[in-house]
Amino acid sequence: MTEIGIGIIGGGYMGKAHAAAYASVGAIFDTALRPRLEMVCASSDASAERYQKAFGFARGTADWRVLVHDPKVEAVVIASPQDTHRDIALAAFALGKPVFCEKPLGATLADSIAMTEAAKQAGAINMVGFNYIRTPAAQYARQLVADGRIGDITWFRGEHTEDFFADPALPATWRCQGMGNGTMGDLAPHMINAARALIGPIAALCAQVETVHAQRGDIAVTNDDQAQFMCRFENGAQGHLFFSRIATGRKMGYAYEIHGTKGAIRFDQEDQNALHLYTMEGPEAERGFRKILTGPAHPDYLPFCQGPGHGTGYQDQIIIEAKDFLTAIATRTNIWPTFAEGLEVNRVVTAAIDSSEKQTWVDVSDY
Repeated sequence: MTEIGIGIIGGGYMGKAHAAAYASVGAIFDTALRPRLEMVCASSDASAERYQKAFGFARGTADWRVLVHDPKVEAVVIASPQDTHRDIALAAFALGKPVFCEKPLGATLADSIAMTEAAKQAGAINMVGFNYIRTPAAQYARQLVADGRIGDITWFRGEHTEDFFADPALPATWRCQGMGNGTMGDLAPHMINAARALIGPIAALCAQVETVHAQRGDIAVTNDDQAQFMCRFENGAQGHLFFSRIATGRKMGYAYEIHGTKGAIRFDQEDQNALHLYTMEGPEAERGFRKILTGPAHPDYLPFCQGPGHGTGYQDQIIIEAKDFLTAIATRTNIWPTFAEGLEVNRVVTAAIDSSEKQTWVDVSDY
């Protein structure tokens, strides 16, 4: 059993989630590497001290460069605003340190390209934070598709919908400024990643990206509230993806439906411990979707609980990510999703925004 010093940049919502994950992952998964919460970085000395005490870090700092260059920090977790991702990742890779970066990978496609190339040149372990595809149900859905249980895929419908900005009277926040903080930068990457993981690369698309509430109080909104696109996957399947932060009533609407020549799959993150499967088997009168409750027979479930149907939660997804990252470091072998996946997701986002501006179909490979 070997210790590894973890440095987390960002102490807010995701910083806390990662700190909790690394504090518990060794006990849950019996990882070969046991994390030591070495240093946390925040926007001020006061915040860094507060997070250090609250999360159990040995030290805190307000300068990410101090964290990255500290010899006791052996792996870096980036959970800071996306416009900081590129500089931090490149500095860590220059030192040969493994990097886990929250999605979206870069603030721009150019950032994501530079980060992915730096990881490749350094030969360093790298991973991007697409946590929802890590649930036991989602992993099992990927397995069903890969094993051909529902035949050749013909159609995919996916959405990532929430309602935290549904009320037009809500005041403006930082989420209202900059395309990176809009729906295409915030919610869309998760479902694009799911579509790619379940079906494969997206070849072409035609998108609509729009701001519904252009003003919040005295502040002009500079990014998008909702977006959708039709697409064609490289394997020939058709698709439709929808993203919204104003979808009234939707709290965690990360959901998809997959149609194949032999069956279909449905999933909704608001019921993350269930997968619905339809197969063209048996008498027509007895066919229908059946609800599969996740349990020890499904990927990454048993370490959390021995009881089928008892379920896993959001924090468990982050713990699974931590397990994968530590395993990649221990085996010196990258585990999906790497920066290359983050780059491809960013490429689709860029293509969709451009398609909406041009009001036409575009080929993703052109970006």
